[in-house]
Amino acid sequence: MKKSQSAPSMEPENPSGGEVLHPTQKFPQGLFAETVRQAPIAIAITDSKANIVYVNKAFTEITGYAPNESIGCNQSMLSDRRTPRKVYEELWSKLEEQIPWQGLLLNRHHDGHPYLADLTIAPILNLQGETTHYIGMHRDITEVYQLQQQVVDQKLLIETVVDSMPVATLLLDEADCIVLDNQAYKKMDSDLGLREPSKMFMQILREEMGKEWDILKEKNLGFRNREVRYDRGGRHGPRWFSCSGTWFSRDSGGVDAFFKQTSRTYLLLTLDDVTQQKKNEGEIRFNALKALMAEEEKIQSLRETLLGAMHHIQGPINLLNAAKTLLERRGEERQNPALLDILEQILAAGEESLDRLKQCIPETDEIASSMVNLNQILHECIVLLTQRLLAAGVVIDWQPTPILPSIMGQENLLRAMFKHVMENAIDAMNQSGVQKRELRISTWPDEETVHVCIEDTGPGIPENLHVKVFEPFFSTKSGGGRRHSGMGLTMVQEVINQHLGLIRFDPTYRQGCRVHIQLQTHAQQNSGKRPYAYG
Repeated sequence: MKKSQSAPSMEPENPSGGEVLHPTQKFPQGLFAETVRQAPIAIAITDSKANIVYVNKAFTEITGYAPNESIGCNQSMLSDRRTPRKVYEELWSKLEEQIPWQGLLLNRHHDGHPYLADLTIAPILNLQGETTHYIGMHRDITEVYQLQQQVVDQKLLIETVVDSMPVATLLLDEADCIVLDNQAYKKMDSDLGLREPSKMFMQILREEMGKEWDILKEKNLGFRNREVRYDRGGRHGPRWFSCSGTWFSRDSGGVDAFFKQTSRTYLLLTLDDVTQQKKNEGEIRFNALKALMAEEEKIQSLRETLLGAMHHIQGPINLLNAAKTLLERRGEERQNPALLDILEQILAAGEESLDRLKQCIPETDEIASSMVNLNQILHECIVLLTQRLLAAGVVIDWQPTPILPSIMGQENLLRAMFKHVMENAIDAMNQSGVQKRELRISTWPDEETVHVCIEDTGPGIPENLHVKVFEPFFSTKSGGGRRHSGMGLTMVQEVINQHLGLIRFDPTYRQGCRVHIQLQTHAQQNSGKRPYAYG
């Protein structure tokens, strides 16, 4: 290598050329030279052929080459030879156009170890605009790059682990925006028919947890195994998800928080699809439910039979009481003591019979109220009535609101009530002359009320009977060899009253019969007010 005889002077030929100093400011002699010499960044000046003519102190510290080992050598002496050729081609292309180039090169230290250099090279022009020299400034960013790569690798590792998890997992910021999610969550978009399932889950979890949500968030705690039921309706069965979440806070990474740290709160939410587990549990539950409801129906049938018998016995007793009263009001000369005695004996026997029948009526067990999902109750009723629906040729149109607020109620009573309403609809459509047989069931929430609408395509109920059908022992059913006690809708009304709800027939519906039932959500039930009857 041919070395130059001496380093050129760093004094500017024309200190005032290009830079205009303030008239009152005296420029110190040799300031430019000292600035370059003491700069904490490696600086090398080369001639037009990239031969080094000057290096500063930082250049020696970063590269390990002393001035006498580098001056006169070509700048390429620093290359590790592993930088792609196209990088150098781009570098020289820019310099030939007299455009500064900035980029990363892999250099080799004097002791042989490679390091990554963040390099800026700019051409130095003479008064004629010709390139006479180049100035190169670089710094060793190996440690910074390695730290960046560690962050990238860790991020990639975390994303890979999260992405491979079979449970839908997502990270949400304070605005409920998704920061990170995995493939299992993305698959839920199509499975549930929702564009952003997270919003639906967040809404229902907030509603169900209430104040507990804010308390756990404030303390950076979490919740576990909160079950959410999603009813898409139609041919889609219900889906169940076990939801767990954990809040945590991290310092903000924005530049505005460089000196004053601010924290952000995140929620790590997992949505475990437990539908199959629920189906297995449902099969066991369904078999037990059929046995339970069969027993309850027998008891209810016995109750209705006994109440009907008492009703029929009470009629003659009332007549005998009236006859006895008339005889007692006659004068003594017109009274028939023997007849009065017989009437009293008959009345006593009748009252005794009524008391015995009353004692035979099965008592209803007091059942504690619990949180009830009406979508689940209605779906179970549909399953329980599947055989009857198929036998009658009835098509079911099931249109639930996917997420329905729970109500506080007695599950068994509500199930029996809805089942009876559906059975009435099936019986109505099973009559001769009914061509279209369709049972439509829909649910929706309205403020603090849950609505259930059951429509059938049967002959309907005359408007003048919309109230009378709820009276004891009144029935519109006839024929078919079946005897009807007329206590079914009375029982339905009783259950509705117990739950502070409303039931009515829609007088404007002309395609059959539409039953509209309103029940209060848990919050509204606590107020003790009945829901408003919408027209």
